[in-house]
Amino acid sequence: MSASPNSYCPAVEPDAAGGEKPVKCVVWDLDDTLWSGTLLEDGAVSLRSTVAEIVKVLDSRGILHSIASKNDHDQAMGQLEKFGLAEYFLYPQINWNSKASSIKSIASSINLGLDTICFIDDQRFERDEVAYSLPEVRCIDSADLDGLLERPELNPRIITEDSRMRRLMYIGDIERKKAEEAFVGPHEEFLATLEQEITIAPAKLDDLNRAEELTLRTNQLNTTGYTYSYQELNEFRQSDRHKLLVVGLTDKYGTYGKIGLVLIGCAEREWTIKLLLMSCRVMSRGVGTILMNYIMNLAKEAKVRLLAEFAPNGRNRMMYVSYKFVNFREVERKGELIILENDLSRIQDLPSYVKVEIL
Repeated sequence: MSASPNSYCPAVEPDAAGGEKPVKCVVWDLDDTLWSGTLLEDGAVSLRSTVAEIVKVLDSRGILHSIASKNDHDQAMGQLEKFGLAEYFLYPQINWNSKASSIKSIASSINLGLDTICFIDDQRFERDEVAYSLPEVRCIDSADLDGLLERPELNPRIITEDSRMRRLMYIGDIERKKAEEAFVGPHEEFLATLEQEITIAPAKLDDLNRAEELTLRTNQLNTTGYTYSYQELNEFRQSDRHKLLVVGLTDKYGTYGKIGLVLIGCAEREWTIKLLLMSCRVMSRGVGTILMNYIMNLAKEAKVRLLAEFAPNGRNRMMYVSYKFVNFREVERKGELIILENDLSRIQDLPSYVKVEIL
């Protein structure tokens, strides 16, 4: 699904086959689901024959994995280590809480919507409890693993290098969070310890698959929810009436990959930010403000009026607040579409805690 640069489109994530919303994380039960047998009763359990392949193939597609299991944490994780799969599961919830509670905790930790999660369990009672408490979550009987890899919602239309590295990027995020929790002092001082480097560059042909993926996947830190196809993005990339910018971020824990995208419509006397989005993984890193200040400086140098479109989708209010924080003010409404303007009289200096490279 795509939207013309002048239309309003709510943030949605179409499946390649036009079916269900894509799954971003598969949450597994353990006993008689991921493995055969009950760990605390049988002692010895065996990995189900297709599970390792399913986990690894979905991981290569950029789909994350976690666990919601009523079990002994240390014993279960030890068994996953023996199977060589422990590293694939982010924020595993192995405890005696309800499965719904565990899934909510996973979604919060990874910062995913519940409607992008599917849950696999052998027990109908557990699936029914999740379906009742969290109706957005898709529940799958572990007896139906055959054919799982062919399901449309588990086959993203776009798989990029960032997709293939998604789990490793989240592992880096876990290390950052641990460091942040242990840090004593102001947030900006912690950011200074990260040795962050932001790159802002005109989109290249090689960036367009990831750019399209970002428009499809990013709902929260997204100003309009416009989605664009590879072809449309390539037209913007080559147009002298548009600027299409891609943002990357690295720090001492590794790369975040390409985490931001901006599309600006450039008329002779005014520019309009049609789309500005950031990955939720950089929510607290100040990247959005840095990017907005960079655009404001560009507009000031070009001596043009700077406008921005904002289309509320129920989840992206933080981006409206971000616009207001850097002194955008509302000047017009077109139905649900809000037009903002910045008079460019107050542009903050770039923070000292981050190195910004303009390519």
